Formats: sequence, C-alpha cells, structure tokens
Amino acid sequence: MSDEAGAETPEFSVGFIGLGNMGAPMAQRLLEWPGGLVVCDARESAVQPFTEAGAVAVGSPAEVAARCAVISVAVLDDDQVRAVVSGPDGLLKSAAPGTVIAVHSTISDQTAIELAAECSSHEVEFVDAPISGGAPAAQKGGLAVMVGGSEAAFTTVRKPFGHFGSLIVHAGDVGAGTRMKLARNLLHFVAFTAAAEAQRLAEAAGLKLSDLGKVVRHSDSHTGGPGAIMLRKTTAPVEEGDFWLPILSHVRDLGEKDLSLALGLSERLDVELPLARQALHDLGDGLGVGPGTIAKEQS
Repeated sequence: MSDEAGAETPEFSVGFIGLGNMGAPMAQRLLEWPGGLVVCDARESAVQPFTEAGAVAVGSPAEVAARCAVISVAVLDDDQVRAVVSGPDGLLKSAAPGTVIAVHSTISDQTAIELAAECSSHEVEFVDAPISGGAPAAQKGGLAVMVGGSEAAFTTVRKPFGHFGSLIVHAGDVGAGTRMKLARNLLHFVAFTAAAEAQRLAEAAGLKLSDLGKVVRHSDSHTGGPGAIMLRKTTAPVEEGDFWLPILSHVRDLGEKDLSLALGLSERLDVELPLARQALHDLGDGLGVGPGTIAKEQS
C-alpha cells in the first residue's frame, strides 16, 4: 500500500463494530482492505458471512482494539456508542496510542466531544464520521462521509473510508461531522414533510400519487433537488453585482409564482398547505435576495 506521493505505508487492520442495516454493507466493502478486517457484533448470524469471506471475528470491542489501528463503529445510539468506546470491555481498554476510533452512528455532537476528550487521555484519536446515502450507496461504495476530527486522524481514515464512501468531507474538529449530518437530515425530513403536503394537494386534485412520485424523482435526478441552490459560502444577503444575484432572484420569482398558484389551488380544494404558505413568505430571504413582488403583495 502506498500514499498519494507513491511512498510505501505500513498496512494496518481495520475493525468494524455493528453489522446492522448500514454497518453490514459498509463492512462488506472493507473485506478488500489489504490489512485485513476484524468484525464484532452480538449476533452470530450477522458475523458469519464475514468470517466466511475471510474476516476475523472477535467477541468484544476490546478485542477489536487489540488488533486494529482504525475502528469503525456503527451501532444504534449514544448509549451504545459510549458502551463500545469506554465500557468495561470497550475499545479504550486495549486501544494502543495512535488508534483512530470512528463513529458512524448519528449521535449528539456533545457526546462526540466528550468521548474525544476521554480518548485523548489514552492518546487515542476519535472522529465522528456520520454517513449519508443509505444502504444502497453503502453497497456501491457511494456514501458521503462527514468527518469531524484532527487533520492527522482524517488523513488516516481517508483510505479505508474510501472503500465505502465516494465523497469524504473533513467538516472540521470533533463534533463538526455530526453537526453537518444534522443539518443535512434537517433538509431531508423537512422535505419529506413537504412531500406529504404536496401529496395532499395532488390527491385532492384527483391526481395519481404514484405518477407524481415518478415526476419528482425524475426531475430531481436532473436538477439536483434542494442541493442545487446550496452553492454559496454564506447565507448573508446577496450584494449588488454578485454573480448569484440574478440567478437567485430568478429562482425566487419562479418559486413565488408557483407557490402562489399552488396556494390558490389549495384554497379552491379546501386543503391546508402551511409549509407552502411559509415557503412563500420565506423563500426570498432564504435565498439571500429578499422577497419578490408576489410575496410582498401577500404579506
């Protein structure tokens, strides 16, 4: 194995704890890691496919840490993460100085900071590294991985993470990866709520919801969906002369027009659209260009 400059670097074993719906396909990609894979899960049925494929299975996090320089953790919640990292038979019981513990579970950023401090007292690096893309992306090696941790730790995990992730972002210090994941998922679930509102309008209008879903998925695959407007480096108002001013003003004007038309339809069909009404009020300010004519007229 060599680094980006072509120099040889020592191989090390990677550990993976938690072989559930997300962990299993991520760990599956690490079976090709040249230093070897060590896995740990309470369920024998989850471990068996990995041992059959050549991985080493052990019975506790401490045993994983005794064998591995980088350890991925994909368990359920903060309590389980704490138990894996610092419990009686946890990773810190046997982790050597310089070991990197990477938590892919979505936990509190405060939990990440607290665990990082505890790891530091053992000369162990901690990174919070939540992922986005779901099991299908994991199976293809296409996850987005948002890493919070030191530059040294990020450098260490980039290559193993590259087996299950095609976009690996260094978000900042410990806790930043989790904060980025929470912001990403805020968009995700607010969008789901908006989708439910859109379906209520479509249903009241006598439309076939499955066809609406096909249109949404098709068009978003080309436009990029909400991520298409997330290209600026700040949320501050767009200044005169800025490249983005005419572009985002055009987006606002189109959005206000379509939102106004949808609200007019909802009134005729007696369907409440609170998110649409809020969007009409907030769209221009959210884009950084201020409300347009339609929003001003309806405020």
